[in-house]
Amino acid sequence: MKNVVFDLGAVLLSWEPVSLVHAVLAPHTPTAQAAHALAREMFHHEDWLGFDRGTHSLEDAIGRMALRLSLPVERLNSMLAPMGERLEPIAVTLELLDALCERRDAGEPLRLYYLSNMPAPYARVLEQRHAFLRWFDGGIFSGDVRMLKPQPEIYQLLATRHGLEASETVFIDDSAANVAAARALGWQAIHCEAPSALPAQLAAYLPVRSILSTSKPSERA
Repeated sequence: MKNVVFDLGAVLLSWEPVSLVHAVLAPHTPTAQAAHALAREMFHHEDWLGFDRGTHSLEDAIGRMALRLSLPVERLNSMLAPMGERLEPIAVTLELLDALCERRDAGEPLRLYYLSNMPAPYARVLEQRHAFLRWFDGGIFSGDVRMLKPQPEIYQLLATRHGLEASETVFIDDSAANVAAARALGWQAIHCEAPSALPAQLAAYLPVRSILSTSKPSERA
């Protein structure tokens, strides 16, 4: 049995924090360098990670960020409150997922999972908006279990819940740290830096067969 575990943000769903920060907080990001720096200060700090982990609310996260970074609360709220609605599928990787579903449904020993750092409020929105989440055999959102990648415990929880053998599991993530954590547990892993390259990268880990299908993702219920 081969297991393929997908991250969601920047793999199956668009996630461009620098562009978002620059668009919504333009007065605070006069240059591209400033936008990169502010995005890092916002999304790689415990203020945000605690929300991602489910240990404090979005309101708390916004209040902490506003105070620490001298940012307007109303702007932060307009950017972060509707984040679940902002995350749209990436066509090439959704097509890949659809093709893998076809292979599984045709009887190939293949199982599909997701493991995503995602606050619970956003996760609930995504579950309602995106039917492709129902294509998976299972998955974990960080906000539901109060753990975050790259903590080994969240990978182990997915493995325990679904009986995943490390040597038969391929993990896909856009974060090098998350990929390294998976490899440390014996999983095979792909660092997805360009979604368009993922089909070719994944082909190296699956039985020889064309990964991409001719059907469209929208045809799957």
